[in-house]
Amino acid sequence: MTSVLNDPTLERHFKGHRDTITSVDFNCNMKQIATGSMDSCLMIWNMKPQMRSYRFAGHKDAVTSVQFSPSGHLVASASRDKTVRLWVPSVKGESSVFRAHTGTVRSVCFSADGQNLVTSSDDKTVKVWTVHRQKFLFSLHQHINWVRCAKFSPDGRLIVSASDDKTIKIWDKTSGECVHSFYEHGGHVNYADFHPSGTCIAAASTDNTVKVWDIRTNKLLQHYQVHSGVVNSLSFHPAGSFLLTASNDSTLKVLDLVEGRLLYTLHGHQGPATCVAFSRTGEYFASGGADEQVRLDSTTGQTKTVGCINLNSHLSGSCAQVLSSRPSKSQTSRSPGTRPSSAQPEPQGAGMVPAVLASTLEHIVAQLDVLTQTVAILEQRLTLTEDKLKECIDNQHQISSQLQTRS
Repeated sequence: MTSVLNDPTLERHFKGHRDTITSVDFNCNMKQIATGSMDSCLMIWNMKPQMRSYRFAGHKDAVTSVQFSPSGHLVASASRDKTVRLWVPSVKGESSVFRAHTGTVRSVCFSADGQNLVTSSDDKTVKVWTVHRQKFLFSLHQHINWVRCAKFSPDGRLIVSASDDKTIKIWDKTSGECVHSFYEHGGHVNYADFHPSGTCIAAASTDNTVKVWDIRTNKLLQHYQVHSGVVNSLSFHPAGSFLLTASNDSTLKVLDLVEGRLLYTLHGHQGPATCVAFSRTGEYFASGGADEQVRLDSTTGQTKTVGCINLNSHLSGSCAQVLSSRPSKSQTSRSPGTRPSSAQPEPQGAGMVPAVLASTLEHIVAQLDVLTQTVAILEQRLTLTEDKLKECIDNQHQISSQLQTRS
């Protein structure tokens, strides 16, 4: 992992942020990363080192949230200046702006079809907008404190919102009604999002915990107490098997949702880790922190490389690239080629499962899934056969009764 400033060919292009990174997101084309910062600027980083990156100024206060549209042709940003901007992520940096709330806008999120935006604010409301005309559609009112985050479900039918009133609410987008409220008694809720399947939500809290709820049964599924500081952000892997979290304890945690355990702890940020996001394909993830750094990590690299992450085989690793304007003293003192970020596998008895064995187990699990589905199909067919047989027997009884009556 190297700072871009260590490469003289990049130094003139990467001016970077001058304050805490608040939000990070990947373009679906896997060529750009968008970041927002307390320095009031939005940056579009190009993942190829030889490509120029762009710094967009327009907001009059801190940028609190950024997200690429599903097509990748727009970037939405929310700000403490109470506005939302829609940017074209190119050299011109063109944008349109609209006043979205009467308080700080904490988050902005596109719907899966790219037609709508949902925003949340310190004015205690969640609002839904059209993208192309920035037309206001409706507000959601029930929170009694700042709303930190609001996200659309994958199918666009629901909205989840997280608030300082210690609740997470699920809303029906069509009716605007609150479907259910989850109560977080331990602390404020900083962040919430839907599982890729749309059946669960995860929430990050100021009480240092991460919780996963099933929104079909409204029951708590998993409760992780793995951080020693406030949890600021989380991101589901697109496959749905892993959850990545960022905390004030300076670490990122990789949680295995299938086994319900902490898989890895990743170090690297010098200070609170404030935001994290998986790429759309799951091959990378990026994180930002109070150290003004954006870190880019790979999840599918060679397993022999020190620190390289491979979630598919439960091998984890470290940062592949740092995007920073002002490396910390600890960074500048390192010799070239060193890796300041590190990933520590969590102890699991005698050690981690070898990759070959893990692959074999995954194959067995897949085969068991096939068998389970086959058995389910056979059961359905058996039930149908039994129903038909019962129907035939009933018909025979009716015929016999009719014959006896006639005789």
